[in-house]
Amino acid sequence: MLAQSVQKTARRAIQGTSRTVGRLTAGTRMSPDFLIVGAKRCGTTSMYRTLTGHPQVLSAVLHKEVHYFDTGYQHGPRWYQAHFPTKAKAGVVQRRTGHPAVTGEATPYYMWHPLAPGRIAADLPDVRLVVLLRDPVQRAYSEHAHGVSAGVEDQPFEAALELEEERLAGEEARLITDPSYRSVHHAHHAYLRRGRYIEQLERIEALVGRDRIHVIDSDALFSEAGPAFEALVAFLGLQPWAPPSLHNLNARPRSAMSQALQARLAEEFAPYDERLASWLGWTPSWRLTGVT
Repeated sequence: MLAQSVQKTARRAIQGTSRTVGRLTAGTRMSPDFLIVGAKRCGTTSMYRTLTGHPQVLSAVLHKEVHYFDTGYQHGPRWYQAHFPTKAKAGVVQRRTGHPAVTGEATPYYMWHPLAPGRIAADLPDVRLVVLLRDPVQRAYSEHAHGVSAGVEDQPFEAALELEEERLAGEEARLITDPSYRSVHHAHHAYLRRGRYIEQLERIEALVGRDRIHVIDSDALFSEAGPAFEALVAFLGLQPWAPPSLHNLNARPRSAMSQALQARLAEEFAPYDERLASWLGWTPSWRLTGVT
């Protein structure tokens, strides 16, 4: 435990120094061309790690989740710019590949946070947004397991579902009226509401337009990555490229959910999934199989 604490402290010190240097050199740094904005527990880490293997893509400095447009907006644009590679490094990539370099980050809270989409629309008018979606029943169960492991959830899954409305009551309104407020409940306990994908997509569309949003079915992605990546690199304006492999980096073993609970939750999500399919113009994989 002591060694882990020392490592964490050292890591934070290095990150703090890097951000300070980054602020001083903000004018020499790239702006993000793409953001992976959600959804949480839908494969965003795997997608980001794989995408940054593309010869034209430069990863964000330090880590993939910058959390600027949700909980770090008070730091200002120079702080945000500090998280991205230098234009000189982009020049190296362009000379090596013959094509422009791009960069981006992945913070899955952006899609859910009530202020983040508007801030993105205002500050990055040309950025492209990537959204990964999975079966909302399994997403909720996965988020619960992750929360228990991270120490932000102390209730069994079904009890946490029962508590959701009480926990979230008034949290979104407070986030809107007090931009400095941080809500553990809103960030970690919205198991069902975060699975109502269509509500979040419609809100984002109203701010940035449909043509700047690219949605990937992560259940289909992990079964056959080729077509999904072909469409993604085309959306980002990159040269054709196929990743050598795709691994689910944050997969977490857990016991199976009861069939009765799966069926109940699938029924709750069904009207939102139907609206989602209409918005997408194609049926999500979990609705094709009927299995959650």
